[in-house]
Amino acid sequence: MSPTSPARRLRLGLPRRVFSQVLLMQLAIAAGVAVLATGLFLAPLSDQLDDQAMRRALAIAQTTAAQPRIAEDLAASRPTTDGPVQAAAERIRRASGAEYVVIMNKDGVRWSHTDHGQIGRVVSTDPSDALAGRAVMEIDNGTLGRSARGKVALRDAEGRIVGAVSVGIEYDSVRARLVHSIPGLLAYAGGALAVGALAAYLISRRVQRQTRDLAFSDISALLAEREAMLHGIREGVVALDRGGRIRLLNDEAQRLLGLGTEVVGRPLDDALGPGRTTDVLAGRVTGTDLLTVRGQRVLVANRMPTDDGGAVATLRDRTELEQLGRELDSTRGLIDALRAQDHEHANRMHTLLGLLELEMYEEAAEFVGEVAGAHRVTAEQITEKIRDPLLAALLVGKATVAAERGVALSVPRDTALPDRLVDPGGLVTIVGNLVDNALDAAAGTRHARVAVDLRTEGRAVILQVHDSGPGVPAEQRETIFTEGWTTKEPPAHGKRGIGLALVRRLAERQGGSARVGEAPDGGAEFTVVLPEALTEAGLAAGGVDEAEHEATAHEGATMHSVPKEPR
Repeated sequence: MSPTSPARRLRLGLPRRVFSQVLLMQLAIAAGVAVLATGLFLAPLSDQLDDQAMRRALAIAQTTAAQPRIAEDLAASRPTTDGPVQAAAERIRRASGAEYVVIMNKDGVRWSHTDHGQIGRVVSTDPSDALAGRAVMEIDNGTLGRSARGKVALRDAEGRIVGAVSVGIEYDSVRARLVHSIPGLLAYAGGALAVGALAAYLISRRVQRQTRDLAFSDISALLAEREAMLHGIREGVVALDRGGRIRLLNDEAQRLLGLGTEVVGRPLDDALGPGRTTDVLAGRVTGTDLLTVRGQRVLVANRMPTDDGGAVATLRDRTELEQLGRELDSTRGLIDALRAQDHEHANRMHTLLGLLELEMYEEAAEFVGEVAGAHRVTAEQITEKIRDPLLAALLVGKATVAAERGVALSVPRDTALPDRLVDPGGLVTIVGNLVDNALDAAAGTRHARVAVDLRTEGRAVILQVHDSGPGVPAEQRETIFTEGWTTKEPPAHGKRGIGLALVRRLAERQGGSARVGEAPDGGAEFTVVLPEALTEAGLAAGGVDEAEHEATAHEGATMHSVPKEPR
């Protein structure tokens, strides 16, 4: 077995790092582009050089044929090596640098040629086009080899064709120019390749910094782990780009916000609509552990900006914790009330014991009846008006708490609510929040009182809660329904500012409304309208029977939970 560990063995094939692979790919692309550009430049260059050589040969032939002396000498002399036509042709050849200048008669017999042995012989290529008066440019093979040729007709002074002139440019010189240009082209291509390689290196270094020198397999694994983590955690994650568009939304965020994957790529304001939740996620409200309400859920949001100008926001569901906290607050209130009642009960027992020891048995029985009847009457009066057991139990408990806090909690005579609620839990939440706030506002004031009025109109339920507290200023009557707004100290279990927001959300969810105004005798008056709060059976029942109201009318205009004096 080899002593070299597998981790240190030489890896064959492509490198694993993103930096190395990107650099190699970019170098290969740059080299391929340089080679392709050089080939694409050389291909037309060869054709251009051929065309230039043929045009040059044609120009020399046209210049030669334009001399009238040559046509006259052609007609007046014989094809000899020392004839005037040969002398003129050689003079033009040497002056122009052409390979040959051949002058022929109409039969194609040469009067001039570079090779004297060809004078007097018929040309090796067909001169018919030139003798017909057409200019000819071509690359062809002749007695002197391959050449670029130009042929024109030779005319006398009267314009008659008496022969033709053929001029050839040595093709090897044309190819030599092409070959001579290749080193220059390669130098330019090499320079371009060097610039491309430098740019590729700089780009690869930037990619290396941005990817932290990871391998593609590592990046793929990180993306897979990221997807698993984002969609597996029980915390909502919302990622936004610099334009405020939703870039990512994990499963928990979809559940908490009530959105689907179709909102990815849309602006946050369009996806969520106006409200505090949108303002918190968009960064228009700053801070940590910001409370917001979405539907029936209480959420805690935190937002962290990213380097690219976007942001990532996390959402935690605080609904159950908030409910537990409120239950804890209610439990503490009940414990305080029970503690006060225990003190009250001890006093009553002492009173009862004294009456019995004094053998005042009738007075003792009357005293026990009064004490037990007061609580029974309070519960009976509430349950006669409020037929829903959950809501009735809530108000009975609140009446006891109110009495111990020195607040008179009253339910008006015309209050009537049948046991046919569509969402009794929602109405309990609304009434509980409003009564708690009213008790807090009224406690400690002179003639402290809170009134709870519930009545129906068709399928609608109208709730009014007013107190004798300081009231709500007109400029704050909309602000108080915003999540996080409160005038109270935060409790031990968390933050305040959720109750009134939940009241409005629950009312609006049923197509209703929640508003606050000034009570007729001072203080605040909260009015909640729920248009579809009763079922069809509740509508048919017509609420609480009118006869029952008449039967209880003699008990007084209102029922009071009379506060007890502290002992």
